[in-house]
Amino acid sequence: MDVDSPPAQEPEPEKQDENQPSGSHSPQMEESNSAAVLAEELKEEGNTAFREKCYVAAIRLYSQAIDLQPTEPTYLTNRAASHMAMKHFKLALADCQKAASIQSGTPSAKTLIRLARCQLAVGSPGPALSVLRETLALEPSNAAAKQLQAKVLELEAHLRNFEGSMSRKDWGMARLALDRCMQSIEGDAGDVPSEWRCWQIELELARGNWNEANTAANDALRLNSNSADVVALRGLVLFLTAKLPGALQHAMSALRLDPDNARAKKLRQRVKAVEKLKEEGNACFKSNQWQAAIDKYAEALEVVGNKIEEGKGGQIRATLLSNRATSLLKLEKHEDALTDINASLDLYPSSFKALRTRARINEYLEKYDSAVADFKQALEYAASEGGAADQSSLRIELQKAEVALKRSKTKDYYKILGVARDCSEIEIKKAYRRESLKHHPDKGGDEEKFKLVVEAHSVLSDPRRRERYDLGDEDGGTESANGFAGASGFAMDPNDIGNIFMQFRGGGFNHGNFFHAQSGRPRPFA
Repeated sequence: MDVDSPPAQEPEPEKQDENQPSGSHSPQMEESNSAAVLAEELKEEGNTAFREKCYVAAIRLYSQAIDLQPTEPTYLTNRAASHMAMKHFKLALADCQKAASIQSGTPSAKTLIRLARCQLAVGSPGPALSVLRETLALEPSNAAAKQLQAKVLELEAHLRNFEGSMSRKDWGMARLALDRCMQSIEGDAGDVPSEWRCWQIELELARGNWNEANTAANDALRLNSNSADVVALRGLVLFLTAKLPGALQHAMSALRLDPDNARAKKLRQRVKAVEKLKEEGNACFKSNQWQAAIDKYAEALEVVGNKIEEGKGGQIRATLLSNRATSLLKLEKHEDALTDINASLDLYPSSFKALRTRARINEYLEKYDSAVADFKQALEYAASEGGAADQSSLRIELQKAEVALKRSKTKDYYKILGVARDCSEIEIKKAYRRESLKHHPDKGGDEEKFKLVVEAHSVLSDPRRRERYDLGDEDGGTESANGFAGASGFAMDPNDIGNIFMQFRGGGFNHGNFFHAQSGRPRPFA
């Protein structure tokens, strides 16, 4: 960029005072002339430094000239040119504005164009257009002014596109438009308008991009630490990412900067309410008051909300949903718990605690494939987010789920007898008696179901075979020494069936009458 060159002719000397003797000067005039000469010399040195791209030195020399002659606009515009060369457009803007005010009434087109460029560079298209209209009024054919005007109009178009996309909740288009606005900024990061940085944070929140929102908030806070809106927005990011103490601290800091800041006031109120309700819910959960815990988490969820503009509640909503799902699971409301935990994982897919809860729900609902998948995923995330105890517990639960999955592919003996997996031997005997009576062929029962009952009892009543079954192991072979085995590979003794019949018929049991001699398969009594 060219700086203003020195005038072609020396400035005319000040007219002498008629009351003074000829050839004499007042001390004030001599001092003024000396300052003007020195200022011009400093400007010349500054011009040389500028041409040599020694911008820091040029700025220093122009500043000395300004100190000597503060009302000379040339020195200000030359210093502005040096600031612009270093991409320090805010400093350049201040110099251009001062130079333009000195030239009031007879503005220089060069000064106005430089002023408009600075305004564009710091994201102020409205003022830039106003200055350019003034420039073109002075010089309608000024090519530089027309070219700059086109760039300013382009920025205005991007800003309109951004605002329209945000109102339509078209986050992708809004991001594209805002990126183009950012690209129009020629200066360093500090020249981006604070308002644009707030838009960037809000956009990433709406898109649910928590890492990007956090980065944008940190950058904005570093560059605009005295902006209450920026501090409050940083607090909102912390709130939505479930960092409640930090969120409250930022809300209070924003209010110290601006006691009437509406954003900060609302944030402080929400954080305090959610923190209180969440703690109360946790206390109820620990004291086994499941329904009370559910109610507290529900109240907290109401405060958080699920606005799209806030990433549908973010990780704090995900945490509360996960907590409520765990409470619902304690009350054996499995379908309701599954609804909550799925919603939680939609918001925070990498939560190993939520994945563990869903795995347990799926296991209860006998969706073993899904349970195994969730336990594996939870174990993967726990490696970075959880502790050693969490990982150890998850490995044990995963192993049990894998056994249950394997067992589900054959037969569930506990389900056949209608008992829990941790039932006692006495409960197995009672269930065996009940189910065998129910399905006995002589009583009109289903013969196949009757055989399954006997098979289940033969395995679960034997402690060693039950232990192997619980571990997913199977007895070797498909046929026992007595000629019969269950479909899962567990050998069955025909005497087990015979004993049942004896209970009903009051005597011996004719094995040959029950089993076909050739096939070893049971048939109904004659």
